[in-house]
Amino acid sequence: MPATSSPPPDLTAMRSVTPANGPLLIAALDPPAGTGLILFPRPGSLPAVWAGPVPSAGLDPADAVALLAAARPCTLLPEHGLGWFGRPALSGYRLDAGSCPVAGRDWSPLFRPSGIESDGRRAVVRAEDVAAGLRLVTEAEAVQGGAIRVRHTLENTGAQPYVVDRLEVVFPLPARVGEVLDFTGRQTAERIPQRHQLGDGLWLREGRRGHTGHDSATVGVAGEPGFGFGHGEVYGVHVAWSGNTVHRVERLPSSLLELEGGEPHRLLPGLTTIGGGELPLPGEITLAQGEAYTTPWVFLAASRNGLDGLAAQFHDYLRSLPAHPRTQRPVTLNVWEAVYFRHDFATLAQLADIAAGIGVERYVLDDGWFTGRRSDRAGLGDWQVDEAVWPGGLHRLADHVRARGMQFGLWFEPEMVNPDSELYRAHPDWILSAGGRVPPLQRHQLVLDLTRPEVADYLFGEISAVLSQYPISYVKWDCNRDVIDAGSGMHAGAPAAHAQVLAVYALMDRLRQQYPDVEWEACAAGGGRIDLAILERFQRVWPSDMTDAQARQSIQRWTAQLVPPEYLGAHVSAPFSHQTGRYMPLSLRCATALFGHMGIEWDITQASSEELDQLAAWIELHKAHRDLIHSGRVVRLDTGDDTAWMHGVVAADQSTALMCYVQLDVPRHDQAVAMRIPGLDPARRYQATDVTPGHEAGLVNDLASGVEASGAALAEIGLAIPPQRPLTAAIILIQG
Repeated sequence: MPATSSPPPDLTAMRSVTPANGPLLIAALDPPAGTGLILFPRPGSLPAVWAGPVPSAGLDPADAVALLAAARPCTLLPEHGLGWFGRPALSGYRLDAGSCPVAGRDWSPLFRPSGIESDGRRAVVRAEDVAAGLRLVTEAEAVQGGAIRVRHTLENTGAQPYVVDRLEVVFPLPARVGEVLDFTGRQTAERIPQRHQLGDGLWLREGRRGHTGHDSATVGVAGEPGFGFGHGEVYGVHVAWSGNTVHRVERLPSSLLELEGGEPHRLLPGLTTIGGGELPLPGEITLAQGEAYTTPWVFLAASRNGLDGLAAQFHDYLRSLPAHPRTQRPVTLNVWEAVYFRHDFATLAQLADIAAGIGVERYVLDDGWFTGRRSDRAGLGDWQVDEAVWPGGLHRLADHVRARGMQFGLWFEPEMVNPDSELYRAHPDWILSAGGRVPPLQRHQLVLDLTRPEVADYLFGEISAVLSQYPISYVKWDCNRDVIDAGSGMHAGAPAAHAQVLAVYALMDRLRQQYPDVEWEACAAGGGRIDLAILERFQRVWPSDMTDAQARQSIQRWTAQLVPPEYLGAHVSAPFSHQTGRYMPLSLRCATALFGHMGIEWDITQASSEELDQLAAWIELHKAHRDLIHSGRVVRLDTGDDTAWMHGVVAADQSTALMCYVQLDVPRHDQAVAMRIPGLDPARRYQATDVTPGHEAGLVNDLASGVEASGAALAEIGLAIPPQRPLTAAIILIQG
């Protein structure tokens, strides 16, 4: 199969490029603290690097030369030919024609730098192994918010094809790192944290689902033993790619190496590294002469302020993107758990009437509106409004919704097809498959091969027809299955997972360009596709199909390690969860939704007038503070009692904070817990007020309403909160 890699990057955009002879510091020095990358040019070898937290001023990269003299040098692409016995960052080989051996040459290249250029925020390293017929370009740049991102481009200059099994970015870590944290999960239970002590060897997380995955590592974190949300030195890596990925942490013991010129053996100290990249399928990246493969961006954030310090760098980066939502996030009603496939105008109109009356601003018609879609077994791919259900189309409902002052949104699942559909019956060859067989079904679906231009054109045409016909302000883009046998019939079933991701991006970008006023939500059976590359294109993600508020607390808490609150769809669900069957009080359901992009996923035609009044009060509270929630710094407090969680947001100007205390279960003890709030101005006076809608007097603390204290006291002493009843939440407003 020909190479399906992206073209080499444009390297002409640097502002003021200067060749590098001495050490270079790459860092965004405008935030108070961020991540720095120092490159140490070396004659005849790729530059060694140091990475870590840096202050806003005072760090001279020249000082690092002597300070790190005894440390083992590490490059962004460690090479086996220089004595690297860890996981190779580049694994590949050349295919020969008519010679013996047929394959396997050029598997251990040694790159010699031809130049390093930098403008202070970005550096480009160019290198080549002439004998191996390979050319390498490495880009490193500081991004808004303080993180660093790096990617490689490998070009084949040889006459015969070169197979790239993997090409990864690697960063060195200090010896004081001793624990690893990343995430796993499953549908309705995304981003479950897992943590272990670091030992010698390789900790490798591979995602092979064809998209990011519910079990994605999301962010691989290594840090000092005992690090928490607000303390400890930590390093976090994220691979910005919506396909198969690798996240890695490795600790190598020392090794011997004989120096050139017959000098005695030198003991190379051990080394710990962190990194990642794409995980290509066998033979998927095969470069003909002149072709190149560019890795995804691999992000590194480093902080001495714990996991919240890492999260702040990722959040600020996302808030700097052109796709970041620039308007207030409208409170949303999604009708899925209210009606499922039971589409009836009278019911849906009644939902709209009630929603408008309690302050909802966006109404989303989910799955079930298109031809033959009376269950999840049929219809996917046939993106025409079902006239049997919607005589005359969706105009009547859309007009009804908009007449009540709400935006109208619609659900699509472009990448999938049901075998029971007109599209599949007409084009059974349009699916991804290998070995001449039909892959196993998941959720009664197969995956369309978007690498075929005719498939992408069909989807663009069908979706465009709907978006052009109706006043749609918002699209929920779903992706409800994994990719099995990701081969393309265009290439005899050869792997196409990499090309499929690029084709999905291309379709998304094409639609976004055609409909710039439409906002887009990324859903993948819940939170199965959440990564920085998808968030370059979308304004919202659906963290999970789990809407049980108690379970959602953890999912949202840990999805926030990468994604800020304004992207996180968080809906008030039914009193008895549709996923778990357990009862959740309305106050907990609302408090859970308050700190995201708030919405409702509940048949509110069945809600009592008292429940609707409470829901309206929580929506009013959200609207009053959503500018803060969606722009402030996320704080998650470490507590000794895992039944009591505290979190919130602090304004960038330190003027305000909105905090939440959640009692998830029966308290482990009966002592008051200190809500210590970081990030306030130590010298400023603040007033703490309980603003929880419907709170009985004294539920949290008689002093919680109207207590005054300095920012220093609130950070060091904190507001004492006595144990609460299980499944309750309190909202505390701190104003200076």
